[in-house]
Order: sequence, then C-alpha cells, then structure tokens
Amino acid sequence: MSAAVFVLAINLSIAGIFATAFAVLAMTTRSAGSARWMAAAYGFGVLYAGLEFILPMQDDPRLVGIGIFAAFLFSQAFSVVGLSRHYAVVPPWRVLAVVVCAAMVSIVLIIDMERASLLRATLYQLPYAVMQLVSAAVIMRARRRGALDNLLLALNGLASVQFLIKPVLAALIGSGATPQAYLGSIYAAVSQTTGAVLLIANGLLVLLIMVRSAMAEMIARSETDALSGLLNRRGFEDRAERVLATAKRAGVPVALVMADLDHFKAVNDSFGHEAGDQVIISFAAIVRELADPRMVLGRLGGEEFAVLLPGGNLAAARLFAEGARSSLATDPIGGHTGGQPVTASFGVAQQRQGEPLMDLVRRADRALYAAKSDGRNRVSLAEAEGAPTGQGSGEGWARGR
Repeated sequence: MSAAVFVLAINLSIAGIFATAFAVLAMTTRSAGSARWMAAAYGFGVLYAGLEFILPMQDDPRLVGIGIFAAFLFSQAFSVVGLSRHYAVVPPWRVLAVVVCAAMVSIVLIIDMERASLLRATLYQLPYAVMQLVSAAVIMRARRRGALDNLLLALNGLASVQFLIKPVLAALIGSGATPQAYLGSIYAAVSQTTGAVLLIANGLLVLLIMVRSAMAEMIARSETDALSGLLNRRGFEDRAERVLATAKRAGVPVALVMADLDHFKAVNDSFGHEAGDQVIISFAAIVRELADPRMVLGRLGGEEFAVLLPGGNLAAARLFAEGARSSLATDPIGGHTGGQPVTASFGVAQQRQGEPLMDLVRRADRALYAAKSDGRNRVSLAEAEGAPTGQGSGEGWARGR
C-alpha cells in the first residue's frame, strides 16, 4: 500500500466522522440548517475519497476523474452555504453557480490534456482555490467574529494558497503518468497529507464554532421567557449581576425599574388566559421598543417585569417608566379585554454605592407597592436613602397585585 493510499483511507474516515458529527448536531439544535449543509459537504468528501479509490481500476478513467473533481467541488460549495447559514449571511448563490458551471466546463475540456501540463494542473486547481476565497469572504461578512472565526478565516486563505501551489508542485515532481498511477506518486502522498491536515483543521474549527453557537442558543433558551421573549428571572439575575459589576468598575450609575400590570388576575378571570397572555406579550413589546440595547429586560414571573438601566440615574429610569406607562395606557389591548383599559404600576430605584442586586430590587419593589397603594397606573420613586416616595411595603418579587 502506497503512502497516498494510506492517507486517502484516513481522509475517507475523517470525512465520514465529520459528516456524522454535523448530522447529529443538525438533529439536536433548533437552527440546524447550517449543520445540515456541512454534513452534506463532508458527505461529498466521502464520495470524493471513495472515487479516488476506484480510479486505478478503471480502463477509461475520464468519467470517474470528472466525478472526483465534481465531488470535491460540490463539497466546497455546500460548505460555503453552510458557513453562510451559520453566519446569517445570504449565500452567494450566483457566485457559486458561476464557479461550479465554469469549473465543470473546464474539467470536460482539460480531461484529455497532457497531465504534465502546468496549464492543465492550474485550471484543475483554480476552482478549488476560488471556493476557499468565497468561504473566506463569507466569514469576513459576519457581523461578529471571535478568535475561532478569525482562525477559520486564516485557514481558508491558507487552503486557497495551497491549491495554487499544487500545480507548480505537480509540474516539479510529477503526478503520475496516467490518472490510474496518481495514487502511486510522491505528489499524491504530499497532496493527500496536506489535504488531511486541512480537512481535520477545518472540520474541527467549524464544528467548534457551531457547537459554541448551539451552546449559546441552549443557554439563551434556558434564560428566556417563552411568552414575552424577555429574560426570565434566572436570566435577568445573571445579566444584571454582570452589569452591576461592570458599572462598579466603570464608576457609572445604575437604575432599576420594576413594573407590575394592574388587576391582572381580573383580566384572566374575566376574559381568559389567552387574553392575559396577549396583555403580557403587548407589554413586553412596549418595553422592548422603548429600551436601548444596553438595558437588561426581564419578566420575573406572572405579571411582574424588571428593567435595569446601566448608566442611568433615577431621572432616566423614571422617564423610561413613564414612557412605558403612557404607552400601555394608549395601547389597543382593549380589544382583548372587552374594551377595558390595561394599566401598570412602576417602582424606580437608583443603586446606592456598593448595593447588591437583591437590595436594589427590594427598594424598587417597595416603591412599586407604593404606586399600587397610591391608586395604580403611576410611577413611584424610591428615596436615595430610606423609604420610597409613597406608602406601602412589599417583600416579594412576583406576587399578584
């Protein structure tokens, strides 16, 4: 067994392993589109390696040779689409179509050319190099790139260069007098070994990137309230703690708005839980529309909501709360509640120096109870020191009011 055959067998196994891994990932994640495309890409890689094995057995190698070329080309094209799906970039369908069509016409024209021809080798490898550059362009268009993404970008650039070097290498050391003799050549051993390294590196990087996204998706789902789309209590507490730590280091103020829908139990009792759910959804949409991306938005349970404003003082938080209160009062939710208006009460507090999250929440919650006691549909402010600017007290985060 030649070295090239041994490495090709390894490549076949690796491609199969990655095809399986991406297929499993596609079945276990919600955004499975990108993983499915990558599974198909490595499936074509398996086909490519399998055709390489049967090439030496062919009396007329042209058909299998074209199949080998096409299998690897489609593997690259599917990989480009998979990366596009992952990075939420529109796949470059026209570019892919042009490259694939031009490459398939080219392989038919050069299949009978002298194998030692530098022109033939260049035309053979050029589409592969272009595909790697297209992959790199897709990654560069991503909105956010981390270390792994940049490493994958560099790897695609390196792969493109090695495809351009291959024709020169083939001309220098020879790629076999015939297609059937390819696997016995030194060039084949070098080419397959280089391909194995790039195959493993690319597969691992893409798999790690997609697993990273799948884990982030799972965490987001575990921290998100399904009805409102805001953070649940666990997610809110986690994000809020991080915001408070960052604000402490930066020396900037933080304010908290607690909100509770008025007479929400009566809405459920009178108009049904479907109407109550619609009220929750509508209020969450109002809060989301008024908030800027830095704010932490949560539904703490039932009809109680919280908004943390990093860099915001008491006045800014009050302005936000008043905006949400007036927007809800004029929102056409009444269609779901028989024309009965839906209102909310708000408690606002600014963090004291070194104050932990739970203490900040308690002060905002007491201010919220004061708003309830003063007649509802209003905003009550917690004093900078001491009791809120209203009557009443409260101990819970999410009790019906």
